Amino acid sequence: MKRLVILISGRGSNMLSILDAAASGALPAEIVAVISNRQEAPGLETARARGIPVGVVDHRAHASRESFDAALAEAIDACSPDLVVLAGFMRILTDAFVLRYAGRMINIHPSLLPSFPGLHTHRQALAAGVRVHGCTVHFVTPTLDHGPIIAQAAVPVVDGDDESALAARVLVAEHALYPQAIRWFVEDRLSLVDGCVRLAAPQRVSPGLVSPACLSS
Repeated sequence: MKRLVILISGRGSNMLSILDAAASGALPAEIVAVISNRQEAPGLETARARGIPVGVVDHRAHASRESFDAALAEAIDACSPDLVVLAGFMRILTDAFVLRYAGRMINIHPSLLPSFPGLHTHRQALAAGVRVHGCTVHFVTPTLDHGPIIAQAAVPVVDGDDESALAARVLVAEHALYPQAIRWFVEDRLSLVDGCVRLAAPQRVSPGLVSPACLSS
């Protein structure tokens, strides 16, 4: 069974969806640690209540990004994970750190990449007037929010939406998509071909708003 380390900075709602999937057997993986860059992150208590080991590497205790990343890498490597999962981890990581975990670190971003990278994605989507928004699970690379895409889920943008309403709709999609994408990784179904992710699983053309359209496979 593959080992996962989850990195969080806040309440960890995506972390909780992963823990729930692992507890139910839907995600055949062992969550070996949850690590935060903030001692006060509410998600740490959530993980503790589930019996998951937690750790803190406080970025405020380090004079440079490189120093913080080195300490974070030491904490991660002590857990010997197969996959590092970013779940609302609000730190920009150095190239050296990202390359250390190349091909075994993933992130979920609240937009349909490559549209709206960075922060305030829902505000960007509303300002652009798009009719479809969503979330993306991708491998992490040194270029922010531009790694190879594993899966995406889309939601409609409804007239009258504000940032809060749209964010809530996207978050529901995130909670369904992220555990499934992680499952594909731990079951060795993902491969990179010419910089694009390929999925070894039955796929179908779907009239719905999730791709790959095989979330139950």
